[in-house]
Amino acid sequence: MTLDYLPQELLARISNVADFARVLVLDKWACNADGRQAVYVRKTPFSRRYSATFIDQGYCFNAGELTFPDYPLRGVFANNCVYQGVTGWDAFEPGLTRAEEMDSDSIWRCAAEIPEEWYEGDRDGLSRLVETLYSRRRLIRRLISIFRETTRNPFPS
Repeated sequence: MTLDYLPQELLARISNVADFARVLVLDKWACNADGRQAVYVRKTPFSRRYSATFIDQGYCFNAGELTFPDYPLRGVFANNCVYQGVTGWDAFEPGLTRAEEMDSDSIWRCAAEIPEEWYEGDRDGLSRLVETLYSRRRLIRRLISIFRETTRNPFPS
């Protein structure tokens, strides 16, 4: 069974709730201009727990504008309960360290897989995007910290 919504009492108990913190690394790094979206799947009809699959990265890079206005609440999940287990930087691992240590060649290898139609043959734009992502690696912790400091208080622990 697949659902696109779960009430708070079920969200906090999904099998991979810790992955919400890990995907926040991507959303902040790539400036996802949309709220984090997920669908929820139960492995078997008799299973009582769902797991989240993260979907719809279409608003990354500020919805394809290739600008990066880093607003604190962009790219985050609507319900704080998924972040309750965050007690420190280790909650964002291994993605945080991998992103921070990623070299330009690794980002280019990913970019090389993008179908040319998606960037309309704008090789210069793609190059600027890769360079921007490479430089933004150093901002990820600060962007997550800014989210943490909002009145929303997403990481109460």
